[in-house]
Order: sequence, then C-alpha cells, then structure tokens
Amino acid sequence: MAKRRPAILVLEDGRTFQGEAYGSVGETFGEAVFNTGMTGYQETLTDPSYHRQVVVQTAPHIGNTGVNGEDDESSRIWVAGYVVRDPARIGSNWRASGGLEDRLAAEGVVGIAGVDTRALTRHLRERGAMRVGISSVEEDPRALLARVRQAPEMVGADLSAEVTTAERYVVQAEGEHRFTVAALDLGIKRNVPRRLAARGVTTHVLPAASTIDDLLATGADAVFFSPGPGDPATADGPVALAREVLNRRIPLFGICFGSQILGRALGFGTYKLGYGHRGINQPVLDRSTGKVEVTSHNHGFAVQVPGAGSGAVVPDQVIDTEFGGVEVSHVCLNDNVVEGLRAKDVPAFTVQYHPEAAAGPHDADYLFDRFAELIEGRGVDRRSSAGRGLYRNHSEGGN
Repeated sequence: MAKRRPAILVLEDGRTFQGEAYGSVGETFGEAVFNTGMTGYQETLTDPSYHRQVVVQTAPHIGNTGVNGEDDESSRIWVAGYVVRDPARIGSNWRASGGLEDRLAAEGVVGIAGVDTRALTRHLRERGAMRVGISSVEEDPRALLARVRQAPEMVGADLSAEVTTAERYVVQAEGEHRFTVAALDLGIKRNVPRRLAARGVTTHVLPAASTIDDLLATGADAVFFSPGPGDPATADGPVALAREVLNRRIPLFGICFGSQILGRALGFGTYKLGYGHRGINQPVLDRSTGKVEVTSHNHGFAVQVPGAGSGAVVPDQVIDTEFGGVEVSHVCLNDNVVEGLRAKDVPAFTVQYHPEAAAGPHDADYLFDRFAELIEGRGVDRRSSAGRGLYRNHSEGGN
C-alpha cells in the first residue's frame, strides 16, 4: 500500500493533530463535531444536516464495509471534512460497490486519518464544538490556524437554501394511498418519505423557500418540516410558514431542525449546545408512555422552553403560548435537553432527533404512526367514503 501524504488538523483554539491524507488531497474548513455511531458512516456522510461540518468518527475502524448505491441519504456527500483513526485497507461486504476513500476522493472530500480521535473527541467535549481546518497541502499549523479563525461560525449560519431541493418531487405511497403530505425540505433525508410511504402516505417534497400557497397547492392533508443544517435562529422564513400552518390548524410534524422551527413558531427560543448530539445511541424519554428509546441524533442546537436548558430539569407542566398549551413530550436522558414538543390545542408535534434513523435504531419509528393517527383524527383518511379532506372543521377532536 502506498504511503499516504502527511496532513494536519488544527482547531480554532490552536490544538493540532498530525495525520495522513484520507480522501481528497487539499484543504477544508468547517465546524468540528463528533459522531458516536459504530455503524452508518455512509448515511452520516450523505446527511445534509452535516453541511459545513467536519465529522470526527469516534469508532476507530471506518470503511470496513465499503460503500454501495443504496444507503445514501441524499444525492451527494455533504460533510465539509472527515476525520478517522484507522481506515480500512480493504472494504468487504456483499453489497459494496466501491471503497470509502475512493468515494471521498471522487467527491472532493478532504479527510485525515491516523488521528487520535479519542483525544480529539475528549477535547471537543471539554471545549465545545469549534471551527477546524484540515490540510494535506499546508505544513505550517500556524498558517492554517489563521485561516481557520477566518472561517464562518455555525452560529448565525443560514444553510437551508444550500441543501434544499431545487425542484419539487413526489414520493408515492406504497400500496393503498391514505394521505398526502407536503414536506418542506430544509435538508431532508431519503428515509423520511420512505417511512411515510410505508404508511400509505404520498409525500410532496418542496424547496425550503416555498410559501403556504405552494404547500396547499399539493392538496396536502398535513405538513412536515424536515431536518437540516445551520442555526434555527436565522430561519425566519420557515418560522413564518410554520405559523401559517398552525393558524390554519393543519396537522404538522417536525423533526430536528424542523422541531426547532416549530419551537420558534410557538414563541420559544433556541440556543447552541456545547458539542451537540450526534450518533445512534442517544437515550430519550417519551413522557407520554414512560418508555426510554435509543435514538439517532444529529443536532447542535436545541429549543429553549421556560425554566429549562441544557442540564436543567425540564418542567412537566403545560406551557401557555399564542397557539394554546404546549408540553415537552420527550427529554434527552444524558443532559435533560428538550427533545420533543406537543401542542395540545392545535394538531402539531415535534421531536428533535431522527425517528427515520438511517443509520440508527428503530425505537422511534412509531412517531410516523403518531403522525398518521394525527392526520386521521382530523378526518382526512382517504380510504373513507366521506373524503372530507383538509378543511374539515378542525375544532373537532383533540390531538
């Protein structure tokens, strides 16, 4: 095996790691974050929520199963850079159609291998996510550090327009059609419409800049706000759209970034977590059932409700908002971060993690059933002869 080219990784606080080039030779900048998943590196790389982030894999061996044409969660790799400890010399799996490093190089993704990822992860846990640079063309860490400190921060980053679909498209329901959902693409993963399709839902995926008229023109029975990258405090357009949906009492489900958007629409704030939640082993409590789920996460921001924050005990009382009562439905058991909201007087709920998984456990897949039940409870089950649709008297029934 040919000797790899030397590479360096420099954090914005000056901490430097030496390694070898992995993937494309060059230089890249982004926010350094770590992912604790033991599997699913292909899904991680192609998740639009990682746009402008340099992902550190805490699992030591990466690339063992190569890459294939089925597990991508979007049309391309989105990470700004990639950090691994021990890249596989040979990828081996019956589904593999190529090697991970070749894929990274083909898409121009600059990475670094041979790094002590445990030390790097511990540093990020103690100091927080921060800007970083990786270079296999620059030998002077001080010169690279100067460029790192000139790179844009994640706070204040409005990135949805950079990852959303350029044109609307439709994912058809599997089997008998039950409902139609308009999904606002803020960085959607392919597995979201697949999980909806399995429940008889046809999904119209729309660009992030879509208006309420665009959503209604699909004939949708409900609206979905997708995950995505960036700072939710910048997403004024989607927040205004969410308020339009709430005012019309259209059933609404939001995931991750979409959850933060709905939180803002309800009048709550958002804040940046120290190092975020990224991985497929995060424990979350569903307060309605008392069940603890192991879940897939990828977010660096969270919703701030009155009396709660990172590390604080989340209140269990109903919170009064412009749209009626709202309760915190899910809580992260690692740090008490709000992981879900449920409106009691309008048909809307959210979770801040990824029930669609890909990669990850499927403990939270039931939330798509809850979404279908929410729509059905509003009298829009297309299997019924009534077929009364979206604009039935939404004052009937509860959530």
